[in-house]
Amino acid sequence: MDRNMNGENRYIWRADSEAGTVELASRLAGLAWPGMTLALDGELGAGKTRFAQAFARALGVPGIVNSPTFTIIKEYEGGTLPFYHMDMYRISSEEAEELGLDDYFFGDGVTLVEWASRIGPILPPERLHLHFEAAGPVSRKITAIPAGERYDRLCRDAGMAPAREGSGE
Repeated sequence: MDRNMNGENRYIWRADSEAGTVELASRLAGLAWPGMTLALDGELGAGKTRFAQAFARALGVPGIVNSPTFTIIKEYEGGTLPFYHMDMYRISSEEAEELGLDDYFFGDGVTLVEWASRIGPILPPERLHLHFEAAGPVSRKITAIPAGERYDRLCRDAGMAPAREGSGE
């Protein structure tokens, strides 16, 4: 198992198409628990929102799930767990502190935060950070950095490959 300089394990998921991103989202949703937090980062168009949509669908959330860029937080009911979808692209860490996000992070549902690094200091200490990179026109490299043993086990149970030492992954 490769650990980065901070001692964190890293896992890699390679999606050769959109279906690969959907598959990872479905696998993780199938293992979801109340209070689970997924922190997503990556360039515009790297697949964060598509992942969120597939995750919500796998939870059984009915209807359309789209990015809450202007509303910041959208709450969805009707799935196996409540789903809280956040987009922090237009908000600072200081502004986010005033939103009472702990009610979501430590609540009864699953919280998925797009552009999570913008609010890093207020994210729960235990979470799964997913970084999305375009690896071609339709392929993606998704790097998972689990914070906490439960999230480390989640990566393994979802079938993510451990990053190889010295490979830059």
